Amino acid sequence: MSTRQFGERVQRREDPRLLTGNGRYVDDLGRGALHAAFVRSPHAHARITDIDIADAWELAGVEAIYTWEDLDGRVADPLPVLIPHPAMTHARTGHCLAKDAVNHVGEAVVMVVARDRYVAEDACARITVTYESLPAVVGVDRAREGAHLVHDDVPGNVAANLRQEVGDVDAALAAAPNTLTLELAIERSACMPMEGKGVYARWDADEGSLRLFSSTQTSTGVRAAVAAKLGMPLAKVEVVTPDVGGGFGVKIVHPWPEEVLVPWAARALGRDVKWTEDRREHFVSSAHERGQLQEVTVGFDDDGRLLALDVRFWHDNGAYTPYGIIVPIITATQLLGPYKPGAYRVEFWSLYTNTVIVTPYRGAGRPQGCYAMERTMDAIAAHLGLDRAEVRSRNFIQPDEMPYDQGLMFQDGRPLKYDSGDFPASLAKLKDLVGWDDFAAYRAQAEREGRRVGLGIGCYVEGTGVGPYEGGHVQVETSGRVNVATGLTTQGQGHQTILAQIVADELGVPIEDVHVTTGDTRRMAYAVGTFASRGAVMSGNAVALASRVVRAKALRIAAEALEVSADDLEISDGVISVKGAPGTSIDLKTVAVLSNPLRYAFDTSAQAATQFAGTFDPDKPPVADDDEPGLEGQDFYSPTQATFANGMHAAIVETDPVTAEIRILRYCVVHDCGVMVNPLIVEGQVHGGVAQGVGGALYERMVYDEGGQLLNASFMDFLIPYASEVPTVETDHLETPSPLNPLGIKGAGEAGTIPVSAVIASAIEDAEGLTIRSMPISPAELWELRRQHSPDPVTAQEGPR
Repeated sequence: MSTRQFGERVQRREDPRLLTGNGRYVDDLGRGALHAAFVRSPHAHARITDIDIADAWELAGVEAIYTWEDLDGRVADPLPVLIPHPAMTHARTGHCLAKDAVNHVGEAVVMVVARDRYVAEDACARITVTYESLPAVVGVDRAREGAHLVHDDVPGNVAANLRQEVGDVDAALAAAPNTLTLELAIERSACMPMEGKGVYARWDADEGSLRLFSSTQTSTGVRAAVAAKLGMPLAKVEVVTPDVGGGFGVKIVHPWPEEVLVPWAARALGRDVKWTEDRREHFVSSAHERGQLQEVTVGFDDDGRLLALDVRFWHDNGAYTPYGIIVPIITATQLLGPYKPGAYRVEFWSLYTNTVIVTPYRGAGRPQGCYAMERTMDAIAAHLGLDRAEVRSRNFIQPDEMPYDQGLMFQDGRPLKYDSGDFPASLAKLKDLVGWDDFAAYRAQAEREGRRVGLGIGCYVEGTGVGPYEGGHVQVETSGRVNVATGLTTQGQGHQTILAQIVADELGVPIEDVHVTTGDTRRMAYAVGTFASRGAVMSGNAVALASRVVRAKALRIAAEALEVSADDLEISDGVISVKGAPGTSIDLKTVAVLSNPLRYAFDTSAQAATQFAGTFDPDKPPVADDDEPGLEGQDFYSPTQATFANGMHAAIVETDPVTAEIRILRYCVVHDCGVMVNPLIVEGQVHGGVAQGVGGALYERMVYDEGGQLLNASFMDFLIPYASEVPTVETDHLETPSPLNPLGIKGAGEAGTIPVSAVIASAIEDAEGLTIRSMPISPAELWELRRQHSPDPVTAQEGPR
């Protein structure tokens, strides 16, 4: 009998190849291709008055130099707004190459194509661009002041203003026995995938076709965008995503200027062209996230129950808005977490600044929302002198209230309706895991040892598996090999493993026989992409449905061959047999042979499908009117709404009394992503997410000066936690199946990152007795908070209790 794969801790099948150096990334391709490099703006805000390329042409090996004036057709137009929204009254996007002005340091102005990257970079150094400097708008405060404008035609630098309200907030606040107002801040950060962006284009002049390899999170999106920009038939453009060294959201944006310019140049030159982003380019010309200022007013009763919540925040969207306002929409809606807020009003302003664009980064607005809500919960507990976990518990949505409609519109344009969850059970698990009720004794012991420790907590709900759809194609070869294709791309999440597990169980075949292809438009032309923790939910269900199509056909053909009812058959280890009579059976691979009537036998097994094999009814056509050759099937999964995963984190930190250094002693996670396909991979996703969350809480920030220069655009200056800074993550799971999809699963990819800043702030606050209102926090900032709290130098050094 086959061993069930779904739900098992199957080792990742892709790892041996990747860890032994046999990965195939964009930069591994295109040997002999021409290389592109870019002249990028050194100014945050300036008019372009002249571009002199004469000296660059003197270099041997330079094939082409392009400015905006050289671009033609739609390539010269602004890049698209991918997700338009009625609240975006002033959407603005850049051009592939800057037209008249630049709006952030790093914006592309000139592209050089040469025989290799070295020549291309040398040519870029010889190009002189003359600028007329303009005032730079840096940071949310300066943006909302509106004294200077990023775009002359955008009043107040406001790209969008959106308000949602449920209930009468003003009346509820006025009647509340207690109210508090918090002013909060989260600074800019950015994801740093091991592999930056990369594009390689091959033009076939005879066929008038283009094959593009891109390190992207959406092959089909890039395909459609490039075809539109280059004015090509969609059928003449193929996009393949090979191995990708991390995405984390930055690679869901499309098309990047380079994804348009590289294939455009390949077509113009009739040569292969490639470009690989270097690390500084990633810092100054990709995307950032997180930066928000928040104002929260909350009304609550004497037991800590929420009566009203009024939130306003200002979101820094950078110089352009190609991805719309998805990030602040998610903040506004996911802020509520597992709680019933009473009356709720949220309003945000998305603002232009002369800095790198802001698009989703792992968590995508949720860390900011969770931070606002969880800081509020801690403030309520402190105000009333109540246990922080108890205040949260009193505000939980209860299991019998599921599905629970928060009355808001989510990022997918559909109601914010939680499908499943048991928040009291998760909290109980977390308290037990971290030893919540025993922490007072632990703290006392630490104090006797001269150590200062604190305990923090954070809860969240994460919308996952957003639509509109994903597809799956499953094919059984006559060798028994099972080919699976989905348009979803993969950046290291383990898709090849979990999708193989699902298909192996659905078809009753060994997992070793299942081979998965992702992100190749030649195999799956209709797809959306990898983002919003949607891989397992969307493609997992799609390949399950496709497998069921194949299974039904296999049983029908086998029933005819064995002269039994299909209802009496079962599949195990790739063999279809009669239930209770395993001796009466037929191999699945033989069924694959019979599914495709042949005129020619190419091998011994194919002989069974030829016209003289005697296996077909002469009174029926070889292929029925409602059938098609081959043992394969395709299906799509399209949900009515997102699924909602959830979780709770707790951490114990130690703060040094003298240096104010912060050390995480323990980090505990309870996670609910519905039915787990592979707990090992879920835990890996959580651990990786926590690592990025720790970076965002304690180390990583984008430091701009007033002129818009990014001062830490290298790994010498941008702090990323090493393994020594990332704690061991202790995990427990709760599985509340989603009723929305056949497999009952919810997403897991961003869960580890979402509450970390809130948890660490909570723990530091508990250790220090200080109020934490801005993250990330450094030892120097903690030391300064101590000084402000206790001006006496001796007391400040010892730290307040």
